[in-house]
Amino acid sequence: MSEAPEESSEPAGAFTGTEEGLDDLFDMAEPQPKYTSIIEMGGVIEPAPGFTVVASRAAVDEVLRDPSIFTSQGIVQLGNTRPLIPLSVDPPEHKSYRRILDPLFAPKKMDAIEDDVAERVNHFIDGFIERGECNFTDELAVPFPSAVFLGLMGLPWEELDTLLRLKDGIMIPGGGGDVPAEEQMRIRAEIGQEIYAYFNTILDERERKPEADILTGFLGAEVDGETLSREDILDICFLFLIAGLDTVTDSLTCFFGYLSQHPERRRQIVDDPAVIPKAVEEMLRWETPVAGIARLALADSEVSGCPISAGNLVFVSIGAANVDPSAFADPLEVRFDREENRHLAFGGGVHRCLGSHLARRELRVALREWHRRIPEYELKAGTTLEYAPGLRNIKNLQLVWPT
Repeated sequence: MSEAPEESSEPAGAFTGTEEGLDDLFDMAEPQPKYTSIIEMGGVIEPAPGFTVVASRAAVDEVLRDPSIFTSQGIVQLGNTRPLIPLSVDPPEHKSYRRILDPLFAPKKMDAIEDDVAERVNHFIDGFIERGECNFTDELAVPFPSAVFLGLMGLPWEELDTLLRLKDGIMIPGGGGDVPAEEQMRIRAEIGQEIYAYFNTILDERERKPEADILTGFLGAEVDGETLSREDILDICFLFLIAGLDTVTDSLTCFFGYLSQHPERRRQIVDDPAVIPKAVEEMLRWETPVAGIARLALADSEVSGCPISAGNLVFVSIGAANVDPSAFADPLEVRFDREENRHLAFGGGVHRCLGSHLARRELRVALREWHRRIPEYELKAGTTLEYAPGLRNIKNLQLVWPT
């Protein structure tokens, strides 16, 4: 396993590889220098006892492809009282659930909702376009994915505030900031029970009166010849709520934060909307909103020749793997003409993101509709972007454009 140098000679923004520098690892303002420095250290480091960081593309692939050694079970504790399906379930059970869930989010299914997605993003743009400015984070990036979720679940617009409150209660309990850890746990536990009860009530209604939505589909779905239990469905809904909304929000803030400061890239999209699919993939690679995920080592093992002890918490740096020069030509350049882009923004292995096709569709439609209606925009003067730790997102993206 690579050792960090005793005295750092790394450029500003690099990760030192020491326990004292761990906070820097989760500073998301400009993470690429940190990613590069970890790869240059060898791609697998242990900055603190019991804590391993894997960062090279080869090491990340090894960990994600071996759930028998590196498990996700028991890792996510966000107010849930049972494992979140399918995230916290490893093979062989995981495979059975994915056989049911994958077809619900297949590309053809996403084709069918594209018009609805476009209508919902334009609903929010309508609210601020004449003003010539907006708080992009609060007025579009946060509510838009939840509005799309409403459509998928067959829920009315009036439920938007409820969904946002439940999501925020889990993701930013107490509003974030300096809320003590014990209080955050209490809030999450309380909101978690409310989430279970919320979806349980809707499922009761769908049993009485089926609709053409995903929730009704769950009620008739089977795993190995047996229908999903009510608890299974609630665990799936819980994961959808907390995993499928914030990640798209984070991606949108990162994308538009980047485009507002790189007008040449913005003009590429405006001049040729056909570039949007590749632009989405490249910004997912470069920004990597889900910067890393956690795994628990169940046994002593080696990754890229480096020993990892049983019981170690393994931080899988997706962001670093996405700028590894062994996997990408010119990894520190943002190129909308990149032909091959095998990034890991949606993870990899058996736990690759279930909703990746949905997320891609939301991001592509949002970019298309925004640039069709607001082609000229920039960061509002005086705005200093604030990046939240952990999931990479901009908390205060202020944009302006000519009216």
